[in-house]
Amino acid sequence: MSENSLGGKVTGVNGNMVSVAFTDRVTQNEVAYVVTGDKARLKSEVIRVRGREADIQVFESTAGVKIGDDVEFTGQMLSVELGPGLLQQVYDGLQNPLPELARQAGYFLKRGLYVYPLDREKAWDYTPVAKVGDTLRAGDTVGTVPEGIFTHRIMLPFAWDGEWKITWAIGAGSHPITTVVAKASNGAEEREITMVQTWPVKIPITSYQEKLLPREPLVTQVRIIDTFFPVAKGGAFCTPGPFGAGKTVLQHSLSQRSEVDIVIVAACGERAGEVVEILREFPHLEDPRTGRHLIDRTIIICNTSSMPVAAREASIYTSVTLAEYYRQMGLSVLLLADSTSRWAQALREVSGRLEEIPGEEAFPAYLESLVASFYERAGLVLLNDGNQGSITICGAVSPAGGNFEEPVTQATLKVVGSFLALSRDRANARRYPAIHPLDSWSKYNSLVAQDKVQEARAMLRAGHEVDQMMKVVGEEGTPTSDFVTYLKSEFIDSVYLQQNTFDKVDSSCGAKRQEYVFDKLLGVLRKSFNFPGKNEARAYFQHLRQRFLDWNYAAWESEAFQEAEAKIDEMLASQA
Repeated sequence: MSENSLGGKVTGVNGNMVSVAFTDRVTQNEVAYVVTGDKARLKSEVIRVRGREADIQVFESTAGVKIGDDVEFTGQMLSVELGPGLLQQVYDGLQNPLPELARQAGYFLKRGLYVYPLDREKAWDYTPVAKVGDTLRAGDTVGTVPEGIFTHRIMLPFAWDGEWKITWAIGAGSHPITTVVAKASNGAEEREITMVQTWPVKIPITSYQEKLLPREPLVTQVRIIDTFFPVAKGGAFCTPGPFGAGKTVLQHSLSQRSEVDIVIVAACGERAGEVVEILREFPHLEDPRTGRHLIDRTIIICNTSSMPVAAREASIYTSVTLAEYYRQMGLSVLLLADSTSRWAQALREVSGRLEEIPGEEAFPAYLESLVASFYERAGLVLLNDGNQGSITICGAVSPAGGNFEEPVTQATLKVVGSFLALSRDRANARRYPAIHPLDSWSKYNSLVAQDKVQEARAMLRAGHEVDQMMKVVGEEGTPTSDFVTYLKSEFIDSVYLQQNTFDKVDSSCGAKRQEYVFDKLLGVLRKSFNFPGKNEARAYFQHLRQRFLDWNYAAWESEAFQEAEAKIDEMLASQA
């Protein structure tokens, strides 16, 4: 136990929750270490203080912890390190780099083994920006280093209040992150600035001028999202759906194709097999924006369902804090949290051990507040230097049995701006992405004029009604005009809502292409057809559908694209 630490003794153990008696001051959410009989130091967090007893949740297995074991209180809140070297990393929920842990411990990680999140030995090419005499505020740029395809800004620590004048600055050169690169004074004291700083994960970073209303659409290059249920840059959206509906595949597509700078993937409580799939695929995914690998601008936070629930809760906060750090550099960040339902289950388990009064389905009564506080950390902000940075949060929700009325989904719907409801029926019919076009909604602006989108959705609803009617009276009892309405709605679904994630061309559809193709689609919907019978109508739309699919699979504005469009125009003209 260090000289500056306060101490306590274990008085009770309940799963990952340990009760501790102490004599000095203890702070809510501070980090503590339980020292076991074999001298392992297990990292923990204070979650409740009552008189001279505190309840702490341990981020590791508590097997072997016994009454009377020492507890060391650090006085520091659960924090992450922020600095160059975060990109391309694979962390656990406590920001331990998993490759380095594996190098030190082998296949089976040891309890109480923690390593620095950032490499202390690697040298970075530092370029000073702030000069002696300059006055800075928290978040202002002190210097820069290159990090992959981005210029990484070394900023005045976010925890420093007020104005600070630079009193000394190092020259350009190659230095490790712990090197003092500048000194600053606020008139009362002088402090040193290095390339690395820490920040508590459960407190949002607010070193900016103003939080702006998200208006600009985030182009994901997924047609059904960008056109029908758009997402704003700096907004929040969720993708609830049952097991097997394609949540993970959709998130992989969003990470690869969305027009953002940084991608952060938080695998929170996922099955180990899915996490292994992420780790195997991401390093080899091609980045369409840079021509390099997607991992070059990605951070992965891994916390499998077999890990302690306390670490699962921390992983969500770790990921959003890293996102806020890169937002402060004026970058646009996409955070993919999969799945927030398992995060909520961890909260429920901790709440149960604290013997709190349960809310609906035994979730804590404050579940809605925690869900809201997480999604509210998304946003578009105006930085001190006039630039803008954004965090867009996508939370996957895994409701049991696909029931969207359960508490986690309902709490999420109250705070997000776009709801992408994944459907088991559409997934079983191999209609991917399996986003239900009638159950989903969005409050954000589309790439396409709203009246055009409403016209297409009206056709989808009308076609759905005809489909339900045909299930009762049969196709033969349906008028030809209604049958054509049904064929038009199916046509929208097959050529626009469905998208082949694994096709080199169709997997991505840019903004200009979406607008162009959608206008052609509307031409089909608005056209009055006169078929002698249902068989002729079905054959015509099957042929037209194939023409449109050939169009989708042709490179934008290529010769093949123009040839496919000409064939579509020829077919439409034949039905004058």
